[in-house]
Amino acid sequence: MVSPKEFLDSKQQEIINLEKMLTSHIAIAPEGGGDGETEKANALENWLKEKGFKNIERYEAPDSRVSSGSRPSLVATIPGKDDKTCVWVIAHTDVVPVGDIKLWNSDPWAVVEKDGKLYGRGVEDDQQGLCSAVFAALYYLENNIVPQHTIKLLFAADEENGSEYGVIWLLREKKIFKKEDLILIPDGGDSEGRTIEVAEKNILWLQVHIQGKQAHGSMPDAGANACLAACDLGVKINQLEKVFSKKDDLFTPNYSTFQPTKHLKNVDSINIIPGEETLCFDCRILPCYSISEVLKEVDKICREVEKAHGVKIEYQTPQKSESPATPVSAPVAQKLAKAIKTAHKIDAEFIGIGGGTVGAELRREGIDAVVWSTLDNMCHQPNEYCVIDYLKKDALTLIEFFK
Repeated sequence: MVSPKEFLDSKQQEIINLEKMLTSHIAIAPEGGGDGETEKANALENWLKEKGFKNIERYEAPDSRVSSGSRPSLVATIPGKDDKTCVWVIAHTDVVPVGDIKLWNSDPWAVVEKDGKLYGRGVEDDQQGLCSAVFAALYYLENNIVPQHTIKLLFAADEENGSEYGVIWLLREKKIFKKEDLILIPDGGDSEGRTIEVAEKNILWLQVHIQGKQAHGSMPDAGANACLAACDLGVKINQLEKVFSKKDDLFTPNYSTFQPTKHLKNVDSINIIPGEETLCFDCRILPCYSISEVLKEVDKICREVEKAHGVKIEYQTPQKSESPATPVSAPVAQKLAKAIKTAHKIDAEFIGIGGGTVGAELRREGIDAVVWSTLDNMCHQPNEYCVIDYLKKDALTLIEFFK
């Protein structure tokens, strides 16, 4: 039997071909102007069957916004000697839009291989994790090795827009996970493969609508300037960083952030005082603070701005997420740390992150999960790439993790 490293070296072109195939099947959510994951899931399912995966389940979350009517997630299973505890790897199939196409040096949907890297939308986020899991599992399949614990690979829909049609739906409707399961999410990490994420900041997205009164630019007293109110509101919400001011060095940055982001179009001419404004905030809050106490301060700020500018303010929360941490002592955390040490002689470091992953959804249900990968963190950027050696390194670690 060949060693895991020899196996992965021999599969390098197949790994590259899988990345190319996956990228060519665009899987963008309706929120990003796309038609969902069905085409990509179909292609992946066919590829898995051709490679010998016999146990593949398909879960379809209904979504009338896409042409297929549903958002598919796949689970590929390799039965083990012990089915009481399953070892999961959860990767997602959806990707974000390309953004400004002029910033790309090549077609985002046609993978380019250059200098040991693969360039294209989704090659790192999250196809690197998907491919590393698949080829680690293939090592067991092709060598007829029965793992100690049943291996389950979940290829989930809708991660990029909150997982309502992916992991959240699976947790609520299908209950496919057990609290005893060991769950790894290859969707975040560092270029050394050292950091294991066990905690996430609470996430709060705000979309704020300000209703004022439109007027001519030369007669501001005749209106209520929604743009001016929005500027005031933006500064005040950003200053909540001074109100919720505790620090936690588990995270980088080590404080809560309240950042203004998206701003919708208002008027068409410079000489019009806008009567409406819509602006958004991405708030990443240390777990020591609850979202409910933050929203109390947001409400207070909205009332202050309304009074000062003569406007009406309402807001929505497109995303709210808070979750406990996975204990460093949890079996999944210790098993992964041991696999990293065995495969690469690296001592793992446990961290928290500001970004959101499906780990938060699992932890809320009392299921321990860790997030790990070897990445240059090119997710969502133009000219996104994955390093081929990183992908193979992760697959080597997963082969050990599956033992």
